[in-house]
Amino acid sequence: MPDFRLPDLGEGLTEGEIVTWLVEVGDAVTIDQPVVEVETAKAVVEVPCPYAGVITARHGEEGEKLAVGSVLLSVGEVSSEYSGNVLIGYGTSEPTRRRPRRRSTPATPETVVPPRDNGDRGPEAGPTPTRAAPTATTAPTTPATPTTPAAPTTPTAPAEPASTGLAPAVISPIVRQLAREHGLSLNAIRGTGPGGVIRRVDVERELAAAATPAAAGSASAATAGSATAGSATAGSAAAPAATSTATVARRIPLRGLRGAVAEKLATSRREIPEATVWVDVDATGLLDARAALPGVSLLALLARFTVLGLRKFPELNSRVEHDEVAVLDEIHLGFAAQTDRGLVVPVVKDAHTLTTSTLAHRITELATQAREGRIPPTALTGGTFTVNNYGVFGVDGSAAIINHPEAAILGIGRIIDRPWAVDGQLAVRKVAQLTLAFDHRVCDGGTAGGFLRFVADCVENPITALADL
Repeated sequence: MPDFRLPDLGEGLTEGEIVTWLVEVGDAVTIDQPVVEVETAKAVVEVPCPYAGVITARHGEEGEKLAVGSVLLSVGEVSSEYSGNVLIGYGTSEPTRRRPRRRSTPATPETVVPPRDNGDRGPEAGPTPTRAAPTATTAPTTPATPTTPAAPTTPTAPAEPASTGLAPAVISPIVRQLAREHGLSLNAIRGTGPGGVIRRVDVERELAAAATPAAAGSASAATAGSATAGSATAGSAAAPAATSTATVARRIPLRGLRGAVAEKLATSRREIPEATVWVDVDATGLLDARAALPGVSLLALLARFTVLGLRKFPELNSRVEHDEVAVLDEIHLGFAAQTDRGLVVPVVKDAHTLTTSTLAHRITELATQAREGRIPPTALTGGTFTVNNYGVFGVDGSAAIINHPEAAILGIGRIIDRPWAVDGQLAVRKVAQLTLAFDHRVCDGGTAGGFLRFVADCVENPITALADL
């Protein structure tokens, strides 16, 4: 009976958290069939089983963390019940039994950022709302009432709703984790998302409702205590008011993706002596170029200009290793993408070898995978430079934190109408701000300024950078 162990799911990963089991004990599986969804510090991934047979044991519960190399599943020999469809593969006469997937659709975001004046949402703007299949929910039953008033009884907890045989309509693992940490049953929560999907706001609503009686009780006790204290101190000097302290509404564990991002940002601030330069640019021509190139976003155009700039100023495509600056040949371009799991940075490998159209297609593809939670961990590592279109959030500029161990990050703010001098005449133009944060150890202000000015010139005259289309 072979044991299937948790494999290495990416560079530097040592553990993973079980999000959703896709099979039950007794199910038959084929080779390379996904059996479990595991959340790492980089992504949520489906893990396929390398064996065929019948599941005899699952080692771990949903929400439990397992180290790489720990046993995930035990797979036994196929019984006569499954002999017709195991080891043969997918094209057999009878389908393999498989538990329905709980995360079959992309997560619905809790907030959708509206398009700004530049009309380009970009990968950072988050996913577009999607429809989820409706799932029946059952309201919790009323707690039982004691039948003998004279005898004191311990209040009983609300009974769990009867099982419908269907999993709750929950897509985001963050929502599952939040409910689990506060002891809430997802079956008892009414989802307000499309098709009844349970969102984070639904869990927080239940937490607030549960906290209301406790808060009321505390207020009553405080009032009674104040009255008593007032009687005791009548005729004497007023006592100083007690200092109030804020209560913790909820706690968000810094683990998984959030923990990995927090650690990387903290490392960047500790180790990198960064400096920031910025410049305002006339982006009117950039918007015209975007309009003439269907399928090419503003971020893709900025990425193209960045690649050209790094070829002229390679010091910014580097990293510090001990007491040396390692200037890199390949440009693996990262870009910031906002997802329901937080900010991630997918990486377009060998961006310097791609045309503008291919680069734009690759950015869109990776951003979609990131939002749907199916991006491979290898696509989130190995970047050498990062670009960010934070203008989709309605801000003009940002002192961004460098994505350690890279040496710089370039961002563009919102594009808005501003007065601008054109050929000595005042005109209204589409203006944006470019910002470059760089590691001052790898270059000085002359190099950083030269790179930023080059990218700004490309933004103002984009035709010079798009000859390869």
